[in-house]
Amino acid sequence: MRYRPLGTTGISVSEISFGAGPVSALLTEGSFEDRLAVVSRAVNLGINWFDTAAGYGAGKSEAHLGEVLPQVESSEPIHVATKVRLLIEHETDLRQLVVDSFRSSLQRLRMPRVTLLQLHNSVTPRRGDEPTSITPEDVLGPRGVLAAMEDLRAEGLVDHFGLTGIGDPQALCQVMQSRRFATIQAPVHLLNPSALLKTPWGFAEPDYGGFLQDARQLGLGIFAIRVFAAGALLCEPPSAHTFRTPFFPLPLYQRDSARAASLSESLGSVRALRELALRYVLSQPEVDSAILGLGKEEHVDEAIRMSRLERLSTAENEQIGKLLNELRIQELDRAVAVDATCTNVTQLIVEASK
Repeated sequence: MRYRPLGTTGISVSEISFGAGPVSALLTEGSFEDRLAVVSRAVNLGINWFDTAAGYGAGKSEAHLGEVLPQVESSEPIHVATKVRLLIEHETDLRQLVVDSFRSSLQRLRMPRVTLLQLHNSVTPRRGDEPTSITPEDVLGPRGVLAAMEDLRAEGLVDHFGLTGIGDPQALCQVMQSRRFATIQAPVHLLNPSALLKTPWGFAEPDYGGFLQDARQLGLGIFAIRVFAAGALLCEPPSAHTFRTPFFPLPLYQRDSARAASLSESLGSVRALRELALRYVLSQPEVDSAILGLGKEEHVDEAIRMSRLERLSTAENEQIGKLLNELRIQELDRAVAVDATCTNVTQLIVEASK
């Protein structure tokens, strides 16, 4: 396993982190025996970062991770990150909501402290601009999220604070400019690198505005999430979670799946696409670690194998950019053709009705 400095935290984080979310479902629905086998395999191969959240399986992920980790031996420190997502229906004391949520997380995790507490809400100019989004003032205000996190750190319950990088880029940058957060995790994958890069003409997916460049300049550690586009870049069917989530809905998965099929055909195999997807993310110098949902022991082995492959060169990255742009142009051409067909059909209907 290779390790990278996690921003300015002083932590060396494994390039592959263990995602305990609902897509793989291991920590939310699997058996104790399966969870123990997979987590043990990950630790034995050098993974030292586990990413969970109170919202994963309504607390099941934290509880199951808390059952398993004490059974796993490791000669090196194991870092656990969890999250708090606020559901705000009326004006209330956010500071207390954060503290109460985190104390419940610690109980489920059976831990005296965690390395990272992360805000799970997206950040937008107004509450509810996106599902569960809150404002920069909600985060930075005197009774807000950050004040609660500072209370918990003063008690010795958490070392660092983090952000989830979805929402409005300018609102996120306003929060990052406080320089009080140590890490951020954001969607970064082959089909949508917009959290890292300026998007080309015709880009029709969520545009994150390249805010991770600001994060890196501010010294934040960066975790890449949705590295395989929730399974689309693995050419797998959608997970049960994809049918439920309001954050990355099924239509987006279906579009990513169609693009992945085109790329797989161009590359010659699904295996080549999977390798390219992970190599692409790990070749970005801003990314410190890729959080992957690992549901089986063979998933761990395959992730480690692929992480050891040679990094992409500048020329290869440029070639990938051209290939993706060609895909987008083809999609635009098809959309225009469909619109033209619909227009012609409409004209025929109008003519026929005269």
